[in-house]
Order: sequence, then structure tokens, then C-alpha cells
Amino acid sequence: MSTVGAIFWYNEVRYQLPTPVPEGYQPIKNGTPINLPTALVSKTGKPVFLHFFNPDCPCSRFNIKQFNALVKQYGSQVDFRIIAVTKKTYTADEIREKFQPDIPVSFDQSLAALCGVYSTPQVALLDAAHRLYYRGNYNRSRYCTDERTSYARIAIDGVLQNNNHLSFNKYALVSYGCSLPGCPK
Repeated sequence: MSTVGAIFWYNEVRYQLPTPVPEGYQPIKNGTPINLPTALVSKTGKPVFLHFFNPDCPCSRFNIKQFNALVKQYGSQVDFRIIAVTKKTYTADEIREKFQPDIPVSFDQSLAALCGVYSTPQVALLDAAHRLYYRGNYNRSRYCTDERTSYARIAIDGVLQNNNHLSFNKYALVSYGCSLPGCPK
């Protein structure tokens, strides 16, 4: 029984601490143009919400409900995309099965570096001109349940209102969750 308790404690503590920043990490500044692959470019001129997801990460799995709620609320105003970052092989249909069936899925892990993402779950929200508007967490809770700190929702509202003066606290911008597969420690 003590082994089970130790494993639970380890996982609780591990995911409450910030994700280690990889060696050589280069932050990407807001306003930086992001060159998306053609399949992910908004054909409607809407902002693009990139959801970095690892199906093997418990934090990403907890986040599915929050992501789907954002899609339901903002799907007519924002184009949502899923960026699956994993070492295992999944199909786009297997990833979409957990989400809305019509959301494009990409396995292009180079997008993480382009957007400054080094953990999952993370958001990279691009304005209509595909410039980075926000890169960060969904909210303060590792389980993505804290509505008072719904950073992703605040960022979406900000980009839709053309508010370029939003500021977020460290909990929005310091990564929490699982390191991306292959990130150097």
C-alpha cells in the first residue's frame, strides 16, 4: 500500500511543479509570425488556436473537456487545430475520437518549437494574420478546472476584441504538464 501512496504522491508533486525548461530553449515573442503548414492555415481569416496534445500525458487527458468546451463556445469565431506530439504512433482519427470529429490534426512536432511550446497541454493562439498572440496554459489548475484563471478563454476573448495589451501572470506563461517527447532536459 505504501508503494501506491508513493507513486500517487510523486505524480501529484511532479505535475504541480513547472515543466523543466529544455536546454537551449528560445522563447517566442508575441507578435512573431508563425508559418503554418498549408493544411493548418485558416481559410476563413479567423484566429487559429493550436492545441498541443500528447495522448500519453495525464495532464493532456484531463484537458480534453476544457478544450472541447472552448471549441463549443468559440468554434464559429476561431479555427481550432490539434497538434499531437507523441513518440507513439496514432492516427488522426484516433486523436479526433477524443475531441470534435472535424478538427484538423497535425503530427508536425516542429510547430512546438515555432510557437515556443515545450510541454503539453499548451495553447498557441495566433491572430488572423498568423502572428503569435498567446502561448501558455489553459488555466492555473493542472486538471484545467479553475475557471477563475481561464487563461485560454481570456486570450481568445482578447484576440477577438483586438486587445493587444493583455498581460498574464507567471502561471499562465510558465509551462506545467508533461515535457514534449524528445525535449532535452
